[in-house]
Amino acid sequence: MALITISGYPCAGKSRRATQLKDHLEQRLADPAYTGPSLTVTLLSDDTLNIPRSAYDDSLSEKPARGALFTALQRHLGNDRFVIVDALNYIKGFRYQMYCAARESKVRVCTIYVIAPPEQCREWNTTREDGRSYTPETLDNLVQRYEEPSSMVRWDSPLFTVPWTDTDVPADDIWRAITQGLVKPPNTGTQAVAKAPTDALHTLESTTTALVAAIVAAQSASPVPGGTLSLDVPSPTPSAPRLTITLPQRHLTLSELQRLKRQFVTSHKRAITLGTTERGTVDWSEESVARKFVGYVEENVGLKS
Repeated sequence: MALITISGYPCAGKSRRATQLKDHLEQRLADPAYTGPSLTVTLLSDDTLNIPRSAYDDSLSEKPARGALFTALQRHLGNDRFVIVDALNYIKGFRYQMYCAARESKVRVCTIYVIAPPEQCREWNTTREDGRSYTPETLDNLVQRYEEPSSMVRWDSPLFTVPWTDTDVPADDIWRAITQGLVKPPNTGTQAVAKAPTDALHTLESTTTALVAAIVAAQSASPVPGGTLSLDVPSPTPSAPRLTITLPQRHLTLSELQRLKRQFVTSHKRAITLGTTERGTVDWSEESVARKFVGYVEENVGLKS
């Protein structure tokens, strides 16, 4: 249903805001007046994933920690739940990565920016008694590297700012954003590329080879050069209309047809090996390849070698 990203300095009170929001959402979903779909609320954080604060002491340990968080996010995203990600989320590139994952899952997004002065964060960090504090050096380093969310960029919006002095989160505004906001379509960069079937290359080669032979045979059987010729090519669909080709008023040589065949096959190999760039689904059946090759020959026979 929605991804809610919580971001802020270390020890800025993010977990408190995440818990407040989770309680608000669960209360609304349990309210008898709620008539929407059945939903759950999932809270993901370093604590729920057993990621220690020491993971942020250096980049070598921080990278797998972010990877674990992102993997958990992908596993839980869906139309049946709200996912709250309570973590530093201080790198805008990582927030963008989560945003793309949400678009791929076709869920709404919003960001909650929890604000607290660095001095207040340091004080809260030193007074923690749960063993989840950062070293002073790590905290200062994370504050210095923090990339502030902005409502001007699509992956951070809609953006809700919650200062440390506020007693609660803007639950009503957040609820409207995650239940009525725009669901953005998947980014083209995140969509799976349609792959050709495993026998596509064989079909491409065998079909074009058979058509070259059929064109040569049809020209030999025709009393006059060129014109519309019927091609004797076996069809997997008996009821399919007979394939025809329109040629110029001259005989095409075998070498010319072989050259056109090589060009056609080469131009389609990329789509087979790397996935197609065409819109929609590409039909790699023998009948479809045959029609495409006939059209290709008709378009190119007027070109000089």
